[in-house]
Amino acid sequence: MSDYYARQRILPQIGPEGQQRIGAAQVLVVGCGALGTVQAELLARAGVGRLIIADRDRVDTTNLQRQLLYSQQDADERRLKALAAAARLRQINPAITVEPRVTSVGPRNIRSLLAGCDLAVDGTDNVETRYVLNDACVKAGVPWVYGGAVGTDGLLMPVMPGLGPCLRCAFPDPPATGTLATCDTAGVLASTTATVAALQVAAGLRLLLGDTDNAGRLTSIDPWKARFHSITVPRDPDCPCCGQRKFPFLRSSGVATATTLCGEEAVQVTPAVPIAIGLPELAARLQGAGTVDLGDDHIVFATDEHELLVFADGTVLVNGTRDLDLARTLVARFVGS
Repeated sequence: MSDYYARQRILPQIGPEGQQRIGAAQVLVVGCGALGTVQAELLARAGVGRLIIADRDRVDTTNLQRQLLYSQQDADERRLKALAAAARLRQINPAITVEPRVTSVGPRNIRSLLAGCDLAVDGTDNVETRYVLNDACVKAGVPWVYGGAVGTDGLLMPVMPGLGPCLRCAFPDPPATGTLATCDTAGVLASTTATVAALQVAAGLRLLLGDTDNAGRLTSIDPWKARFHSITVPRDPDCPCCGQRKFPFLRSSGVATATTLCGEEAVQVTPAVPIAIGLPELAARLQGAGTVDLGDDHIVFATDEHELLVFADGTVLVNGTRDLDLARTLVARFVGS
């Protein structure tokens, strides 16, 4: 019988001992969209022994351009991403354990998802969850790899708690809601997400094998222009997370809340603290993704199925649903975290 990992095992960077370490590893993939599908497939093919996939969304036709594990049938049936991904990964490598978790990752469950894991990989679609993941991994001492991509631009950074900087050393505070472009407003190149995810997996495998030389290397990429640039982020001794050991994003008060409105088919998503949104700039970004009506202190943005009423303090009213996770997803997609 052919050896599944023969071409990987002969790499001097891995070898037989390294392959055994990979096979004994448990890895959490947070989000299974454009980044997460590539991460999960590469980790499965690398032979990670236990792969946990956490995602709350369903497959949509607009996902298929870049979310490589899914098929048109998955989109037609509106299959849950975690379940569809797990089924495909079990076909790709039946020798590993794949555990789907259909859930919205946040302060209430991140620690249980991380329990027993040797590595976490960021495939999430919003900033809020990344700061939750950073807090949880630093507190638990679990290595993780940050990544993000919009348009043709991508970023990634491996984080090794205790040996290098964390996400908040590079980006001390989350950007204000509405200030970042999203894939739904700016578009995204599949080559960008695939490249970021592939680099994240390579960085993660290095951490699993005990190679921490790349920890804290922040890399920006633009595959369209074949541009790559890396810098070493210094560890900030006064960093509120890895320096002062404060973890506000693990408290529900440290992140946005989503609440159904009594008697209405609507969910209110409220930021942890009031923040100023540049409404004209956000309205300009939303053009083309739906209909936009800019008021003095709000935006009404509508798609075929839902309406988002965005206020200047960052509060968003999502009309047309009582599903909290869906409301958070819509806000992350169109407004940002």
